[in-house]
Amino acid sequence: MLSHEETLKLISMAQKGDEQAKQKLVNENSPLIKSIIKRFVGKGIEYDDLFQLGALGFVKAINNFQTEYNVKFSTYVVPMIIGEIKRFMRDDGAIKVSRTIKSLNLQINKFVESYVKEHGEKPSIETIAKNFDLPCQEIVFAMDSAKMPISLYTPFEEEEDKSLLVVDRFAQNNQTEELFDNIFLRDTLKNLNARDKKIILLRYFRDKTQSEIAKELGISQVQVSRLETKIIERIRERIAK
Repeated sequence: MLSHEETLKLISMAQKGDEQAKQKLVNENSPLIKSIIKRFVGKGIEYDDLFQLGALGFVKAINNFQTEYNVKFSTYVVPMIIGEIKRFMRDDGAIKVSRTIKSLNLQINKFVESYVKEHGEKPSIETIAKNFDLPCQEIVFAMDSAKMPISLYTPFEEEEDKSLLVVDRFAQNNQTEELFDNIFLRDTLKNLNARDKKIILLRYFRDKTQSEIAKELGISQVQVSRLETKIIERIRERIAK
């Protein structure tokens, strides 16, 4: 795996037109790409096509990444890859909304238009749910089914500075890196047994020392160290598959 400094250097070279640097970044990060696309397997797209889409999202991340974002590149690249695959699935029709949901969404739109004309304001979700005799969550789901995903580079309309993009908010949010790291590791962690999962969560998400973990588990610090090494190795092997 490339170090943080090596990654930044290769990104800088790639952004200046060095195709070899760009290819090296893709090759070195192929385990990351594979780990992300696993969640889309079996949803109508061949694995090789998924990897190509993942690589395309990865290259877009290279082209757009700036150190000013104050996030690690590996953190930044996850939503870019996911967004590229979801965009393809949406545009290619691989993700389909049922006719029932579409029909409900149309009925809701008509009700909202009628309500606005009569009352001069939009109805609340509770009002819509009551009209259709459905739970609020079903109303929200039907209304959201027609919405298009927001790009990371969409300007925030409510901001005076129209140059502020969605991705800029990531840099302002201290929990963003933890969120994306959780997305990246979720599929891997769920395959660990309870003890191994606890060690990883305490070590990398709670910033516990090996000695602190040893006390909590009732084992020695040496045992924790050995277990951590074996767990990380298994995670790497699983990601590389």
